[in-house]
Amino acid sequence: MQSRRLPVYFLSHGGGPWPWVAPMRQGLAVTAREFAALPARLPGRPKAILMISGHWECREFTVSTAERPPMEYDYSGFPEHTYHIRYPAPGAPWLAGQVSELLASAGVPTGADPSRGFDHGVFVPLSLMYPDADIPVVMLSMKSDYDAAEHIRIGAALAPLRDEGVLIIGSGLTYHNMRNFGGDESLTVSTAFERFLATAIAHESPAMRNAMLAAWETAPMARRAHPREDHLLPLMVVAGAAQEDPGRTLFVDQFMKIAMASYEFGVNAGHAGTARSDE
Repeated sequence: MQSRRLPVYFLSHGGGPWPWVAPMRQGLAVTAREFAALPARLPGRPKAILMISGHWECREFTVSTAERPPMEYDYSGFPEHTYHIRYPAPGAPWLAGQVSELLASAGVPTGADPSRGFDHGVFVPLSLMYPDADIPVVMLSMKSDYDAAEHIRIGAALAPLRDEGVLIIGSGLTYHNMRNFGGDESLTVSTAFERFLATAIAHESPAMRNAMLAAWETAPMARRAHPREDHLLPLMVVAGAAQEDPGRTLFVDQFMKIAMASYEFGVNAGHAGTARSDE
């Protein structure tokens, strides 16, 4: 396993605790199916998972160090049972230490948070991918200055983890304008911006790919898709960790008039056709 480089993923994780809310799970059936199928795309079982969620940002890059991470119910207005969800995966202090060392070697200081728990950007995709919660998980925060190029750079510093059996996942959304979810223009805006992202990710030159992503604000509909880029920055980390590996669209789902895409970089790129919500 450890001699085979793992691919890296950006996953559009959907809204709140949707797998536990029947109408939402039905509406996101493509996402549920594709998340559940994702482990079969890997060359082997990961030793651990490093998650970068659009729901955690700090003044400096920060790693979670808890041996038994708690839960973060970072949503409101959902049924009572969704505030009792458990995803009891262990933490991995050893991996948190490796992340800090790799970033320090790249000249990037990091903090440590021994109490940070799993937010829904973490436990939603992982509960579908690994429902037994038996793979250790460490979280890495975004940096709240939202410097896209720096997030790409720290992803590149973390790339060696891929050769050690660590699965790197960025969890966010390709569209995150809360005021317009379900609005008349949301499908037009989300589709236009996703087309830019898909073009950038599939570029034959990794350097050009990263340059396009770093300049994402110049893309069509960019700020209408992301008034704040918190849900986009995990993609920057993943693109950096991809290094020279090609990228592709893994699937596109549609919910509440929003196109939501997930992307794959690495050994399985080109493995299968793109799934869409109208299949």
